[in-house]
Amino acid sequence: MKKFKCVLLVDDDEPTNFLNKLTLKKYGCAEKIISVFDGQQALDYLDTCTDGDFPDLILLDINMPLMNGWEFLDEYQQLQFNHKAPVVIMLTTSVNPDDEEKSKKYNTIAGFLHKPLKADELNTFFNGE
Repeated sequence: MKKFKCVLLVDDDEPTNFLNKLTLKKYGCAEKIISVFDGQQALDYLDTCTDGDFPDLILLDINMPLMNGWEFLDEYQQLQFNHKAPVVIMLTTSVNPDDEEKSKKYNTIAGFLHKPLKADELNTFFNGE
């Protein structure tokens, strides 16, 4: 299983963040896990985090208050990073095929997964197993 230095969870649902953290910890997928509750908090985090806390993976929900996942992506695509840009995966409960199709229009989206997060899906995604 690929191990990430830092994973940023962007989801307004605390129980979901809790379960995602448990999954990532159980399978040793991340050294550090940060959670924020909307897209604006994620942008603020990316703007102020130190090199050691810069995420290499962002798991992004679609439906959130203040700034949803799509609005986050519109802003995120404008950012310039001093490091390698994080891998962004949509992690959502949406079963609307239009959402998955829309995600393909963003070159910053590496994948589209359905909640709950499953370590085997991450493993398959990153290792092709």
